[in-house]
Amino acid sequence: MVPPLERPPTMRFSRRGFLRLPVGAAALRASARVAMARGYPDRPVRIIVGFPPGGVGDILARLIGQWLSVQLDQAFVIENRPGAAGNIGAEAAARAPGDGYTLLQIGLPPHAIGTEIYPKLNFDILRDIAPVASIMRAPTLLEVNPSVPATTIPEFIAYAKAHPGRIAMASNGTGSGPHIYGELFRMMTTVDITHVPYRGSGPALTDLLGGQVQMMFDNVPSSIEHVRAGRLRALAVTAATRWPGLPDLPAVAEFVPGYEASSWFGFGAPKSTPADIIDTLNSTINAALADPTMKRKLTELGGDVLPLSPAGTGEVIASETAKWLKVVRFAGIKPE
Repeated sequence: MVPPLERPPTMRFSRRGFLRLPVGAAALRASARVAMARGYPDRPVRIIVGFPPGGVGDILARLIGQWLSVQLDQAFVIENRPGAAGNIGAEAAARAPGDGYTLLQIGLPPHAIGTEIYPKLNFDILRDIAPVASIMRAPTLLEVNPSVPATTIPEFIAYAKAHPGRIAMASNGTGSGPHIYGELFRMMTTVDITHVPYRGSGPALTDLLGGQVQMMFDNVPSSIEHVRAGRLRALAVTAATRWPGLPDLPAVAEFVPGYEASSWFGFGAPKSTPADIIDTLNSTINAALADPTMKRKLTELGGDVLPLSPAGTGEVIASETAKWLKVVRFAGIKPE
C-alpha cells in the first residue's frame, strides 16, 4: 500500500525542501523564457486536490508541485478539498480566476462523471476546465477473495452467472473509479454482481481480505503484497493489454474484448487561463515526466507516465468523459 505522506494537507514547497530531481534542461529553458516574459509566477500557486491526503492523486500532486516549485522559483501550495468523489474541489477550481494561480489535479473517471451523479454541482469538466498536462495512467487489479472458486476471468464469469446477485463487489465509494470499473465489467459481461460501497479503499480491502465481500477492483500498490502472499487472488489487470509491472497476469480484455479501465491523472486550470501560462506549465511538467527519478516514483504509484500537449490532454479528458458517462447512465448510479 502506498504510505500516506507525513505532511499536513496544505504545504509549501521550496528549493530546500525539493527532492533534488534532475532538470530536463532544454524543455525547462523554453518554458522559463515564456514564464519570464510574462513574469509568471510571481506569487504562490495553489493546486487543488479533490481527495484527502495520502492517496495516489494527492501524492502525485505533491511530487509535481515540488518540481514546479523549484523550476519556476515559486511556491506551489497543495490544497486538499475532498468531497463528492473529488468534485467539490473541481468546482472550486472552475470558479477560480483564470490567472494561472489555481490548478486542479484531475482524476478520471471521478471528475468526468461528477455532474451526472451529483446534479447540484455547477460546473462541467469539459466546459469549465482548461487542460494543462497529462501525467499518467494507472490500471487496477480485478481481484477476488480466495474463497471464490475461480482462477481465471472465464471461470469467474461462469461462477457469477451461476450465482446471480451472490457476489458482493467492494469499492471505495459510489462513483469512485473501482465502482465504475465494476459497472463497466457488469455491462460488458451481463453478470449480476452487487455493489457494496465503503468510505475509502482501506475498509473495503479489509472486508475483501476477511471474506465479507468477494471481489474488488483495486490499485496495484494497495493489493500486490496481499496477492503475492496468497491472501487475495488477482484474476486480471484492467489495462487494455498486459501491464509490464505484472507481465504474467492477463488483461481482462483478453477474455472480454474491448474492456479497458484505468485511472488517468493530469492537471487543469480555470477555462480562461492564458495559453502562454498553460504552455509554461505543460513544458515544465513534461520535463518532470522525462526525468528518470520522477518516472520511477510514478511507477511505484502503479502508473505509466503519459506526457501530452494541452491539446492531447484535452482529447483524453473528452474521450474518457464520453466513455464513463455511458457506464454511469447504464448503471443508473446515484449518490448514497
